[in-house]
Amino acid sequence: MRRDGLEALRTGIELGMTHIDTAELYTGAEEIIAEAIRGIRSKIFLVSKVLPSNASYKGTLRACDASLRRLKTDYLDVYLLHWWSGSHPIGETMRAMEELVTAGKVRYIGVSNFDVDRLKQAQRALTCDKIICDQVIYHLRSRAIENHVLPYCESQNIAVVGYSPFGQGDFPSSGSKQGKALQTIADRHGKTPRQVALNFLTRRESLLTIPKAGKVDHS
Repeated sequence: MRRDGLEALRTGIELGMTHIDTAELYTGAEEIIAEAIRGIRSKIFLVSKVLPSNASYKGTLRACDASLRRLKTDYLDVYLLHWWSGSHPIGETMRAMEELVTAGKVRYIGVSNFDVDRLKQAQRALTCDKIICDQVIYHLRSRAIENHVLPYCESQNIAVVGYSPFGQGDFPSSGSKQGKALQTIADRHGKTPRQVALNFLTRRESLLTIPKAGKVDHS
């Protein structure tokens, strides 16, 4: 992971990648990213996340400080609550998030895996700042966010960050009906099926994706 991941990150950055997403959950990832962005931090849009189990008021502050140490930076561009578990009141988490913004340790506040009701609760818990993004699963076989989450986020000027855009081991195979349709579109435009999928998943201004690239050949 360390050698392959570091090489993949550096290759991605060379190819123009600027958005790097991580979390305290991903053991060792923050240290690897620190190596990859050494000397170029200002060119990177860096995102990390606090675990729900750590998301009390004081726990969120501690978790952020720990991520900053591992990443060897003094600020995050966005800090997210990784998912909603009910372990701690959302008001405590958002109060800590706003304090981190005031302290200059975090530029923007986001959430991950939130439905509309939970998004609204997080919004109500904030006093000065806004939720700028909701990071959710989004790929060709998982499009439920289009029903409620996407329209609500667009109405609130909240970016929708789709993770696992190529699915979770279930990207349409070349021999399947879906795979053949993707290939037909790809051939028409001189692209690959995965490029077609990414283009569809980012077709609206509110949408962006964060494909995982753990090896150079993925970059």
